[in-house]
Amino acid sequence: MRRWTTALAAVMLAAGVAATTVPTASAVTATTDCSTAWGSLDRQDRTVPYQPQALTNVRTGAHECFDRLVIDAPETSPENPLAYQVHYTTGNVVYQDGSGTPVPVSGGAVLEIIVGASTYDPATWQKVYPARSGDALPGVDLTGYRTFVEGRFAGSLEGQSKFGLGVRARLPFEVFQLDNRLVIDVAHSWTAAG
Repeated sequence: MRRWTTALAAVMLAAGVAATTVPTASAVTATTDCSTAWGSLDRQDRTVPYQPQALTNVRTGAHECFDRLVIDAPETSPENPLAYQVHYTTGNVVYQDGSGTPVPVSGGAVLEIIVGASTYDPATWQKVYPARSGDALPGVDLTGYRTFVEGRFAGSLEGQSKFGLGVRARLPFEVFQLDNRLVIDVAHSWTAAG
């Protein structure tokens, strides 16, 4: 009986070892290359001649290597770009234009984003983006994002709008223009791995 118990224990031990062996190379998934050369210095394009633009929406997306903020501004494109300034602030606050009212933003660092577009349609003066100064960005839920912490609207005045984007830490970012939108990507880390 004792031999049978010992033999059964040996078989079970061998099965356990076999179950914990390292998978073959074909079973291991490759890691994504998330390398960037973006850096965290200020980005701006203020050379754009002033043209009244409407800001119609702000939306976000979580990607494998970065979190993305998209500012929709119809009739803009790489050939007809939207003026912008994007930079890290020195504290966890952005200030409303005109009043100077502080808008606190949560996060380890805060990107201040200023775009040459208004929340009003310049042709009709009807409000097209329902944000209110000091409030969270309408329709933006950052739950589960790796980099983005909080987004706040800091007002629209004299043809430009301002946002505060709280991020986990001062991380590399890039800004680029596509048709009808300005895109801001903030990396998850400074390393090449996602």
